[in-house]
Amino acid sequence: MSVVPTNTNPLEQIKLNLDACVGKKIRLKANKGRKKVVEAEGILENTYPNIFVIRLDKSSAVKRLSYTYADVLTQTVELTVDDHRIGAVSCGTAEGM
Repeated sequence: MSVVPTNTNPLEQIKLNLDACVGKKIRLKANKGRKKVVEAEGILENTYPNIFVIRLDKSSAVKRLSYTYADVLTQTVELTVDDHRIGAVSCGTAEGM
C-alpha cells in the first residue's frame, strides 16, 4: 500500500487508498447519531465512484454496509486495515495508507 500524492483532493486520496484494499479485512466504526455507534468487521467488497461496500463477517440481517468517501473524510466512519487507519488526514498528508 502506498501513500497517495498530496496534490489530489482528499476524497480522491481516500478512494485510491480503499481501491488498494479491495478484498482485504477491514474494521469499521460508524457513528449513527444519537449515541449509536456501529462497530463491525468485514471484507472491503468493492469501491465505486461515490461509495464503497463492506461485506460483513457475522451472519445477521445486514450482510453489507455502504458508505461514502465523505463519511470517512468527516470521520463519521473510521476504517482500519492492518492496523492502519484510512482517511486520517493531518496537514494535507495521508497518515494511514
